[in-house]
Amino acid sequence: MLRNVRAVAISAAGVGLAILAQPAVPRSTWLYGGGPEQIRYSPLTQINRANVAQLQVAWTYDTGERGAMQTQPVVVDGVLYGYTPAHKTFAVNAATGAELWAFDSGIAGSGPNRGVMYWAGEDDRRVFAAVGDFIYALDARTGKPIETFGTAGRIDLREDLDRDPALQTVRLTTPGVIYKDLMIVGGRVGETLPTSPGHIRAYDVRTGALRWTFHTIPHPGEFGYATWPPEAWKYGGGANDWAGMALDERRGIVYVATGSAASDFYGADRLGDDLFANCLLALDAATGKRIWHFQFVHHDLWDRDPPAPPSLVTVRRNGRTIDAVAQATKQGFVFLFDRVTGDPLFPIEERPFPASEVPGEVASRTQPVPLAPAPFARQRLTADLLTNRTPESHQWALDRFKTLRSEGQFVPFEVDRPAVVFPGFDGGAEWGGQAFDPDSGLYYINANDLAWTGQLSPSTGGHSGRALYLQHCAACHHDDGAGVPPQIPSLAGIAGRRSVSETAKIVKDGAGRMPGFPTLAPAVVNAIVQFVRTGKDTPAGSQAVEKAHPLIDNSYRFTGYDKFLDPDGYPAVAPPWGTLNAIDLNSGGYAWTVPLGEYPDLAKQGLTRTGSENYGGPIATAGGLVIIAATNHDRKVRAFDKATGALLWEAALPSSGNATPATYEAGGRQFIVITAGGGKSPTGGPGGVYVAFALPAR
Repeated sequence: MLRNVRAVAISAAGVGLAILAQPAVPRSTWLYGGGPEQIRYSPLTQINRANVAQLQVAWTYDTGERGAMQTQPVVVDGVLYGYTPAHKTFAVNAATGAELWAFDSGIAGSGPNRGVMYWAGEDDRRVFAAVGDFIYALDARTGKPIETFGTAGRIDLREDLDRDPALQTVRLTTPGVIYKDLMIVGGRVGETLPTSPGHIRAYDVRTGALRWTFHTIPHPGEFGYATWPPEAWKYGGGANDWAGMALDERRGIVYVATGSAASDFYGADRLGDDLFANCLLALDAATGKRIWHFQFVHHDLWDRDPPAPPSLVTVRRNGRTIDAVAQATKQGFVFLFDRVTGDPLFPIEERPFPASEVPGEVASRTQPVPLAPAPFARQRLTADLLTNRTPESHQWALDRFKTLRSEGQFVPFEVDRPAVVFPGFDGGAEWGGQAFDPDSGLYYINANDLAWTGQLSPSTGGHSGRALYLQHCAACHHDDGAGVPPQIPSLAGIAGRRSVSETAKIVKDGAGRMPGFPTLAPAVVNAIVQFVRTGKDTPAGSQAVEKAHPLIDNSYRFTGYDKFLDPDGYPAVAPPWGTLNAIDLNSGGYAWTVPLGEYPDLAKQGLTRTGSENYGGPIATAGGLVIIAATNHDRKVRAFDKATGALLWEAALPSSGNATPATYEAGGRQFIVITAGGGKSPTGGPGGVYVAFALPAR
């Protein structure tokens, strides 16, 4: 099998030679991730350690909608661009919050939509906005679609996948990057088969024409083809860039973080290492040709794909400066590579792990583990790490723990016993991204430190509503429909909230975090809908057992995402439950770690500094600050001293800020804007509001 083989092909015509000085990003600009390097750093100093405590709300923009948002604003030339909960695109004055325009595609979107892309030509300014399976090109000055782009102003991501477009679903939940006249994107696809492949594609920013494609599930004759079964390129899915990418504009290299292969937890139909799933890919941005890659998990059985874009950093090692790329992972590791060669800058070991005992499955014998930096989240749950919040909660956790398999990372799931996943399925690191301070070499990463559990179950087969629900829906919503609110809603009482046609449309097209199932026949969709609405196990007819490909193997299914919570709903492990960390990428050591967030009800009881589950990322500034919201339960945005981790300022938000802030200069003032989108916690708030902070106007 091909493992972490890096093939470097640097020609005199392109990568690695004649590097020109990179132009500075204007102080009034904040692109997704802060810029193409994805380091979320600002050179602004107006807001700093000495005065950050004076911050006050400068303006708010209420979208008029309610619902979860994860959008990081994009700011160019004094205009801030964002999304509403229903995925309308808007532009406001970045200094006042006054609306300039809004665009409604007519498609009711929901769920993650983390930012727009921006491109400027000679007299052409375009905002690329994702809605459903489409990307629209909008005139940045008016918000109107540019009719000459694609078809009537949009391109359809379901096309050009080498499969029937009507049976595909691809949604751009995280923006791609703009390289010269190319828009390079990935997309989110389903996580169970059948689903779409995760092609990386580049489109002409003016016309929408497809310019190049990289197959993350290799086709015959392509590098990595032997790491999959021979027919996998025809039926395999996933290996998609849902988390985002970074761009080295000077060298013309795009760095792509790819997701796990479908299906997530049982891979009898994808035996092998499954390149290029779970990889960091370095591609020639002009052509899509592979330069090098590294695979973080071979034959992933745990959904341990990179959750955030890579960060392009510069480190100092043995007296010399090295351009590098850092990637944080759900399992709590940070990997660091030479940006050009792909050589690791800290040692990485291929360590042996247990074999799978599930029939048909063959787990990888080894997995890569970096020796430095040390993990930023706990790696194995033991009895001494269980909660001591109350004697009763501790005893409950201990009794439950005795029924679980808890052996650390990369232990394959079993059929008869749940296994602990620690850190949980959401990380460790998650989608908000990381910040990097180029002056100190410190890398700032927030982490979840909660345990989850998971296991497999034999698929019952058959083609009734219940059997189809268990096969397609129970992995997220659970066998009993309880879900994991609020991330995965309960289906209890859905008949009172959604009509039959609305429910059928969600099953077919997807909504929020849920991908669509366009391959399901109408009779199958109807049987599932009737089951979730009424509990009646309606037959679906012979169409239900038709396969998208005869080699797809759904013999075993994942039984559902389960957080390890005590009976009161608090984590059943000891704090901290969420942290903010500063890692020195020059040495691999830690500068500081602090708890991030708290539970207000527990704080009233004197239990503070617990940390909390958090979704969103930090930014760093030359003013000496690390600024982050993210926390689920306390609805706050905070500023920390970037050198020490000391808390310098905090403010309440109308909803949880489950997003990454932006900072920029407009009208002579520095602003910090956070999307108060809520949605990740029962106490997260209604969402739908952007909040801007600044120092008092003089």
